Amino acid sequence: VQLQASGGGLVQTGGSLRLSCAHSGWPFRSGAVAWFRQAPGKEREFVSAIKWNRYTYYADSVKGRFTISRDSAKNTVHLQMNNLTPEDTAVYYCAADGGVIQSALRVSRSYDYWGQGTLVTVSS
Repeated sequence: VQLQASGGGLVQTGGSLRLSCAHSGWPFRSGAVAWFRQAPGKEREFVSAIKWNRYTYYADSVKGRFTISRDSAKNTVHLQMNNLTPEDTAVYYCAADGGVIQSALRVSRSYDYWGQGTLVTVSS
């Protein structure tokens, strides 16, 4: 399984970015793909996840601003991020696992496969 994250960049407060996670070697018929982020000096935290059946989950800090979706034809999961603030600045990682259960979706160690990370910087 390989994951390739892309779409990060520099944006001003209130702006938008769309991250993409292209996955290969995995049919995504079970488990979930998730986004985590890690800001400098902070622990990695859950952002959002989408299960194989398209059920979606969000951290409270991004609910209403971020939208996760999947493009099955392109084996890609997107994270649309709107109304960004400097607190959203972090390296964003996508992660995947075919066996993650719902109660463990928000836990980083539940995922065996990780992309390389993409940097999102929001200027004030």
